Amino acid sequence: MIISIALVVLSALALAYLIRLAKGQAIAPRLGDNPAEHIRFVDLEAFRNLIDPDEQEYLRRHLHPGAFRRIQRERLRAAAEYIACAAHNAAVLLTIAQAARLSPDPQVAAMAEKLVENAIRLRLYALQAIPRLYVAMILPLPQQSPAHMADRYEQMTRQVVMLGLQYPMRGVSAAL
Repeated sequence: MIISIALVVLSALALAYLIRLAKGQAIAPRLGDNPAEHIRFVDLEAFRNLIDPDEQEYLRRHLHPGAFRRIQRERLRAAAEYIACAAHNAAVLLTIAQAARLSPDPQVAAMAEKLVENAIRLRLYALQAIPRLYVAMILPLPQQSPAHMADRYEQMTRQVVMLGLQYPMRGVSAAL
């Protein structure tokens, strides 16, 4: 009975932590004067190449199996790093967008709300995608490609540019 209660409490705490993490509050960076300094570079074309199933199949056909597995692990590790950077950027943008939601201009507030929603979705997806990539490094099973991660990040970037036109964000859209 005590073990059951402990597991339930532990599960509730883990869920609360994941929700805070997804909202960007657990690791929200202190933005200070220039939020653009906290943005990490994400090369979307390189990321798309890393997760492209056709590229993976090409490498599988043209490399020795041992070399393919080694290179595939490196590719998956790099993809996980890109996803982690995108999730970090989403946390920075969440902080900015939450402040922009309080704008008296309803158009700015609506754009900021959309940005908040997409940033939270991207962070939740990152919480799912990164462990899958690490499992795929260990177990070379057929995997789902996190291709729509790049699309979501690109959409979020467009929203930042649109919001930046109406709400001063001190160089954030240029840093993305």
